[in-house]
Amino acid sequence: MNAEPRPVREADRTGFADRAGVRLAFRVYDNPGRPTVLLMPTWSIVPSRFWKAQVPFLARHFRVVTFDGRGSGESDRPAGFKSYVDSECAEDAIAVLDATDTARAVLVALSRGDAWSVLAAVRHPARVTGIVAIGPASGSLIGVQDQEREAWEATEGDTPYNRHHWLGGGYDDFTSWFFSRMFSQPHSTKQIEDAVRWAHEIDPVTLVDTTAGRLASESIEDECRQVRCPVLVIHGTDDQIRPHAIGARLAELTGGDLVLVDGAGHGVHARDPVRINLLIKDFVDRVHPSVRRVRTSRTRPLRALYLSSPIGLGHARRDLAIATELRKLEPRLEVDWLAQHPVTEVLGPAGERVHPASAWLATESAHVEEDAGEHDLHVFEAFRRLDALLVANFMVFQDLLEDEPYDLVIGDEAWDVDYFLHENPGLKRFSFAWLTDFVGWLPMPDGGAREQRLTADHNLEMIEHRARLRRVRDRSVFVGDPDDVVSLPFGEGLPAIREWTEQNFDFCGYVTGFDPVGEREVEALRGRLGLRSGEKLCVVAVGGSGVGESLLKRVLSVVPEAVRRVPGLRFLVVTGPRIDPSALPAHPAVEIRGFVPDLPQVLAACDVAVVQGGLTTCMELTAARRPFIYVPLRHHFEQNFHVRHRLDRYGAGRCMSYEEVADGLAAAIAEEIGRRPAYREVERDGAARAAALLASLL
Repeated sequence: MNAEPRPVREADRTGFADRAGVRLAFRVYDNPGRPTVLLMPTWSIVPSRFWKAQVPFLARHFRVVTFDGRGSGESDRPAGFKSYVDSECAEDAIAVLDATDTARAVLVALSRGDAWSVLAAVRHPARVTGIVAIGPASGSLIGVQDQEREAWEATEGDTPYNRHHWLGGGYDDFTSWFFSRMFSQPHSTKQIEDAVRWAHEIDPVTLVDTTAGRLASESIEDECRQVRCPVLVIHGTDDQIRPHAIGARLAELTGGDLVLVDGAGHGVHARDPVRINLLIKDFVDRVHPSVRRVRTSRTRPLRALYLSSPIGLGHARRDLAIATELRKLEPRLEVDWLAQHPVTEVLGPAGERVHPASAWLATESAHVEEDAGEHDLHVFEAFRRLDALLVANFMVFQDLLEDEPYDLVIGDEAWDVDYFLHENPGLKRFSFAWLTDFVGWLPMPDGGAREQRLTADHNLEMIEHRARLRRVRDRSVFVGDPDDVVSLPFGEGLPAIREWTEQNFDFCGYVTGFDPVGEREVEALRGRLGLRSGEKLCVVAVGGSGVGESLLKRVLSVVPEAVRRVPGLRFLVVTGPRIDPSALPAHPAVEIRGFVPDLPQVLAACDVAVVQGGLTTCMELTAARRPFIYVPLRHHFEQNFHVRHRLDRYGAGRCMSYEEVADGLAAAIAEEIGRRPAYREVERDGAARAAALLASLL
């Protein structure tokens, strides 16, 4: 797992601007014909990646340019404080505009970037059409610069904000202290971790120079009075780095608008990205007006927007079944899908309408696959690393709902929409139903105290959301029964998961997404699969993502031994839509297929199956009463805790570890293949029950 995930939106052009021998790394996100937004650098303690929650959204609406400020990221690190005075950094912005062929731009700045933006606007008024200053940091505007210099140079004192402390080995302590104050809102662990990691990409000596340069700079008060372009100042009321009095003063001097974000800290752009993104867009639209669509009040049919999680294909089949039942209850209903690959592989052949806005979604599956190891997916960490992607995809959803009205939004584990609606409840103008088949993010045993703390914090935020904002979800539906919920606590001192879920969810029973296959149909299916009398079939499947390739290869390595133990044994290996079948080794007893749309029917025809620990495939085999061996991904808490608990309740499946597969799978197949399972009956009316719960919202 790389420390830094790849960007949600790749730049269309990269390069360097050279000013006075200092190279400044820039990135351009093209959007022909649209105004340019220059996302300014800030203090060199972080690179331009700190705008990761803004770039994908803004780049869909505008042309966007970012650059690493001198002393950070891929840009040069000139020595000496004179290289970092405000006037130098302001001219860097103009040099980047020149290098990127940008005639003029709206400058968006965080913290220290306020002074550089003001100076650039005053000295080059034709180049700057507007300024958005977030958490402005120019302490000289309220007369605190002298006190800051004294604290900075003091040889004694109790504040980590001190040059001697940084150079004397206290840099690690300082970064933790500083970013905990910068992200003062609860549940900011990811933002703090990102910033601390970025801070260690530069050395303390450079940071000393950048700070000395700021403190040596003249006050920008006179320049603020000379600004002629529109200005928007955004400041958190709980900013523990820079008091919002600075923002108020900047707005007063420039004649700008002031937006105070109640309870927000200094890093409001990262901690409250949806609000900040919308404020920036609204400002740029006012500075550069364009044609905007207006909703009409004409009569229209009932409409639902369905969001189906792209991690695997199980969600797609069950959601399709629920949508089918929902249309039976409300024939006038039109259903659109905001979905991405591999879900679209199921929706397309079924004749469903995938909304064109889906093309803007960033692919979750690809990012998750990049975080996977050999049959290893630390799903909680992988999810945390999707933070910028989840913001980007929520903004696609928000734009769609702004343009088109829907009566009902159904989110099947659409984590981005559920989370950011709770963070921004004013954006909800529709009925919202939430579906999930597990509740509670759980730490893995080897995660130690850190993982226990982080999962508990994540769960606590969800619990607080639900307690404070029950109106956001009009219906919470658990796909299963109360006994399918684990009895573990959400974390130390937090409620029990099952008890809380029973208090906060409706239960629809399990949704298989297919009709059960009878014995006559099984024989016909086996014939279509080419099975001859006396032959046995083992189906190997790993779901819809590319994470299962290592398991497929390990299973194939034991085929010779399995065939020796079970004469007449054949294997059908299903790779799914994201694994290349040609990447797997061939064997005479093995047929390899890619995506199999009727996989539940194929599973019903097998004599035994080997699968990953995903809930859907395991429950399909349980419903079909077929013996199967499942191998949960290492560090995948859902497969290891939630899915295993449910399968144990049904008395279904045989669990093996990935390490046991090489030496034990062939024997396990031989033992399981003749067994007649006595599983608990799987509900057949789950889709209809779920649809009835949703129909009441229409």
